[in-house]
Amino acid sequence: MSEVLSQNEIDNLLAALSTGELDVETISNADEKQVKNYDFGRPTKFSKEHLRTLEIIFEHYGRLVSTNLPVFLRKNATISVASSETVTFSEFSNALSNPVILGIIDFAPLKGSVMIDLATNLGYAMIDRMLGGSGTPLERNRDFSEIEMSILQKIMIMLTQLLREPWKNVVDLDPVLTRVETNSQFAQIIAPSEMIAIITLNMKIGDVEGFTNICLPFITLEDVMDKLNTKYWFSTMQDSSEDDYKDNIESMLRRVVIPIRAVLGNSRISVSDFLNLQVGDCIRLDSKVDSDMDVFVGNIKKFTALPGAKDDSYAVQVTSVIREED
Repeated sequence: MSEVLSQNEIDNLLAALSTGELDVETISNADEKQVKNYDFGRPTKFSKEHLRTLEIIFEHYGRLVSTNLPVFLRKNATISVASSETVTFSEFSNALSNPVILGIIDFAPLKGSVMIDLATNLGYAMIDRMLGGSGTPLERNRDFSEIEMSILQKIMIMLTQLLREPWKNVVDLDPVLTRVETNSQFAQIIAPSEMIAIITLNMKIGDVEGFTNICLPFITLEDVMDKLNTKYWFSTMQDSSEDDYKDNIESMLRRVVIPIRAVLGNSRISVSDFLNLQVGDCIRLDSKVDSDMDVFVGNIKKFTALPGAKDDSYAVQVTSVIREED
């Protein structure tokens, strides 16, 4: 395409210059490239795409935690991703107060470690709940006792084990909790100038609410950075079939422990007779010696059986199975 101006274009250009509508300096600087400042002290190692993928991973992680944590606490828990950002490790560690609850996790097979920073008010509430309390935090922070640290370590192990499934589309993790620190000075896992990604989870247990920060150093995730994008993430997701889903549910149900009790019989006596019972007294039951016993699974009658013994233990022999339709 020819760049030669016509006479009308030349006349219009000269008229614009003479009236001041067009500036010569503006024309001369039009082709200059804009230069952005680059801070070498804070190199951009995590892109927005990386942070978005990490948010997706930890949204899945939050759902797993909110399902498994109530098993320990017997109280509803809600976890959601609040934010994601990149900072230097020194900025993260300087913002921590003492005491803290820091779980140092070996992120095998990736090199290096990651950290989980659990808010102290959540830690106190979990300890109170697991020791039989209502789950209220302390009004003032204090150091943790050895018993409390043992309880926190069990919770951290559970939080560590739940990291496997959300990361399986990126890497097959085998995370191991190496230690739990309550002093941030003893948790210097990388150089202060190294860049990290911080995923902040908003955790609510009953009426207690706090933040949990997951610290992910770049040097730990460097080998899988190419996989931390949404395109790769969704392309590797495999839809499990309905049969696989049923098999997984069945395998989990088979590991559930259920109470079973065999009832010899029942009897009704007065309170005065009950108070006067002595060793050697006989209580007459409503069942005969040669009749079958009722065997209950939970509170549901499922079997009939005959009493007996095996080795040095009491036992029953199942004689019939009671179906739902029966």
